[in-house]
Amino acid sequence: QYGIVLDAGSSHTAMFIYKWPADKENDTGVVSEHSMCDVEGPGISSYSSNPLAAGTSLLQCLNQALRDVPKEKHAGTPLYLGATAGMRLLNIANLPASDAVLEAVAATLKSYPFNFRGAKILSGEEEGVFGWVTANYLLENFIKRGWLGEWIQPQKKTLGAMDFGGASTQITFETRDTIEDPRNEVMLKLYGQEYKVYTHSFLCYGRDQVLKRLLSKLLQAENYRATIPHPCWPMGYNKKLLLSSIYDSPCTEKERPHLALNTTVTMVGTGNASLCTLHVSKLFNFTTCSFSRCSFDGIFQPEVSGNFIAFSAFFYTVDFIQTVMGRPVRLPSDLKDAAKTICATSWSELLQKAPKLEKRLPDYCAVSTFVYLLTTKGYNFNNHSFPNIAFQKKAGETSIGWALGYMLNLTNMIPAEKPSSHKSMLYNYWVILILLFVVTTLTSLVTAICLFRHSKSSVI
Repeated sequence: QYGIVLDAGSSHTAMFIYKWPADKENDTGVVSEHSMCDVEGPGISSYSSNPLAAGTSLLQCLNQALRDVPKEKHAGTPLYLGATAGMRLLNIANLPASDAVLEAVAATLKSYPFNFRGAKILSGEEEGVFGWVTANYLLENFIKRGWLGEWIQPQKKTLGAMDFGGASTQITFETRDTIEDPRNEVMLKLYGQEYKVYTHSFLCYGRDQVLKRLLSKLLQAENYRATIPHPCWPMGYNKKLLLSSIYDSPCTEKERPHLALNTTVTMVGTGNASLCTLHVSKLFNFTTCSFSRCSFDGIFQPEVSGNFIAFSAFFYTVDFIQTVMGRPVRLPSDLKDAAKTICATSWSELLQKAPKLEKRLPDYCAVSTFVYLLTTKGYNFNNHSFPNIAFQKKAGETSIGWALGYMLNLTNMIPAEKPSSHKSMLYNYWVILILLFVVTTLTSLVTAICLFRHSKSSVI
């Protein structure tokens, strides 16, 4: 059987097609990624002034789905679209436009022969929890089947999940600590086990929104002059920007100056790591906290514990540091030093190292600095806990993200109850047959040896 989920993120949409053996629904570890497709162009939230184009943008990937899913399975294949922080922001800024985009997208999805089950905007908490479910499902941390077909509840702990998208970032992990803010607590019952999970989604802390907010802070600091130094951009890189491109988001609108939005400013890269860190740290508020402990912006967070998996832009940032810059990332100091090195590298040198990444290259200094501050000062990872973070894109052949967890939840493929033992009966019959075969073979072998010895002694 097949299932399709469209992950409509703030910067782009990705379509995932999942498959599993038809007789194994409610089993575990059997759902895998069959194929995926990246929708060309920006995320659906950027079509606010032309909603119909949001629907049209999905056609290429939906046509791929027609080919990837066998024709006889089309009608029974559930199709979902989940939109995340980009649409959450549009929903805040312009509710009618947000509704129009979702309607246009739903109309396109309904026109295909799949079993369309809705297009909706996920809350930040849903996004965080479904990402956590995906990672732990794929790594068989909830339950797995033994080689004899019996159900095993592994004694290993669940993994924490950290997601870093274009408009928001999420942290989700199981904890035994008291969760002081009920809004951050989720109780889950999966395969008969109860999990108390802490989760929080920080809107405006995704990669693209962080970069916009940083530009706004720099403009403020320099009093909106025509030419402004950008300490996080490399030396030799400069760019003209319209104020409208910075202040077109609810994340920056409170800082919007009394200037015409068609005003142009020139940003000039100065590659200054310490100044970059100073300005990026202004994006966080570490001072207010009405709980016993907080991450930042007054948000409660218990102490991080156990292993974590960090995906999306966390993975891409660390992967850039390791593959392009050739530096390991094992400790917080490695991340800090790597960010410094990127900031100090000129634009021409960066282009030489990674010409294919030209579009994103100017921002790796700022984003690396942000990831360092977020994980250490924000989430409080230290020399002891930071090495427990695995920066990964996939588990096996399946992408880690909220999409699989979302589908598993909506199709009820993870039962709350412990799987009944009768599901393993078929395997038990196989075990009995194998044992009978082994016993029969051994008996025949022993008989043959005895006969051979007997005939040998008769000859003598």
